[in-house]
Formats: sequence, structure tokens, C-alpha cells
Amino acid sequence: MLLAIDIGNTNIKYGVFEKDILVASFRVSSRLSRTADEYGSVLVNLLSTQNISKEDITGVIISSVIPSLNYTICHMCEYFFNKTPLMIGPGVKTGLNLRTDNAKEVGADIIVNSVSAFNKYGGPIVVIDFGTATTFDVISENFDLLGVVIAPGIKTSLEGLVSNTAQLPMIELYAPKTAIGKNTKHCMQSGIIFGFAGLVDNILFKIKKELGVNDLTVIATGGMGEIIAKEVKSIKKVDRTLTLDGLNMIYKLNS
Repeated sequence: MLLAIDIGNTNIKYGVFEKDILVASFRVSSRLSRTADEYGSVLVNLLSTQNISKEDITGVIISSVIPSLNYTICHMCEYFFNKTPLMIGPGVKTGLNLRTDNAKEVGADIIVNSVSAFNKYGGPIVVIDFGTATTFDVISENFDLLGVVIAPGIKTSLEGLVSNTAQLPMIELYAPKTAIGKNTKHCMQSGIIFGFAGLVDNILFKIKKELGVNDLTVIATGGMGEIIAKEVKSIKKVDRTLTLDGLNMIYKLNS
């Protein structure tokens, strides 16, 4: 079995693959204060709930956007699973051509999502990841990463709004029935959800114009993807396992 680990700014996502099938997945918070022992003991317990033992893990691959956590997670893999993980970075085969000014600036999550989306859906394609940041990855029909758009994340924006105002509360995010709000919660939901839907629509409009196309496959992933996809007609599909699937693909390519 392959253990795929996606270290994000907010959460770490674990996925276990058996013959290309995702048989289990888990999510824990990304905390710099946790030790390798803490991460490992939690993961082993989570695996046991799915009747998976640490001896069943035959390989590990990691994608990370938090460099300061890499040593901790790698040490966990070596100590608990006796495996040296494959880390997404320079030298790892992906097949993706990076057409950016500086390839070293491209995040591991963007590379993995691009590989996964192209192999699953073809190109040209845009992947929108609704995470701590909202990223738009633009991939051509020739498997070139043409560039990326980075915008604030939805929850990040909400937290900034609440923390910098005296009377606005933290709210649950879902689309209200009307844009015109009648109470504080309704007003904030409208501004956040419909505002981000407009942001997505406008950025996709500009991407299509720059590519010279009228239609484009758009895939959403990330925690808030399903909510925004309901408000944006251009999003064709929400793929919650896109990153984990990409890690599995890249591991096979390098094996």
C-alpha cells in the first residue's frame, strides 16, 4: 500500500492507495508544535480504524507547502513505517513542463494538482484549489503549466474580516438565498460566497481571453470547492481527491 501525504497550510491530508484505489483518507491539522511521535501515533491509530497496519505500507510520497514541517513528517515515516519518503521537488519525474519565470517558485501542491488534473481530464484545463489560498493552475493541451493565479483563501478572508472588525462574528459559510442581507450573518455570507464566485468568474473570463478560447475545462478542489462551484457555472466538476490521486500518479512514475 502507498501512503500519500499532502502537507497543507491548514491541514495534513493522508491517503492510502492499494492498486490505484484510494482505500482510506484522513485529515489532521498542520501544527509545527507537534513532534514526529505525535504525528505518527495519531496516524497509526487512524490507520487501525480501517484495519490497516503500519506493516502494510510499502511506500510513502509527500507533497508539502510548509518546509519547516518536512523534517518532522519525514522522520515520522522513517521511524513508524521504516520508509524513506519520496518528496515532491527538483529531480522528481512528473512529465509536467513548467513555463514559469522561476520553476523553483512553483509550489508542490500546484505541481501535483496539475499532474492529476491533466491525467484525469486532459487539457487545456484550469484547476482551482480553494484552500488557505485560492489558486488557479492553468495547464495547456501539451501538459505545460502556463502559469498560476493566487488569490486570498475564503476562510482566510473571513478570519481577516472578523479579526479586524469589532462587531462582526465568526460565521458558518454557505450561500444565502438572496444577495441582499437582512442580518449580520446573512450579509457576511453574501459578501464572502457571492463575492468569491464573482472573483472566480472574472479570473476565468480573463484566462479564457488570454488563451484565446471560448470554453475551458475547470476543476475545483479544496475544502470550499463545492460551495463555490454551485455559484460558478464554469466549474465542471469538484474533485476532492485530486491532490492525493496526483501523488499516487507521481509515485508510480518514479517507481
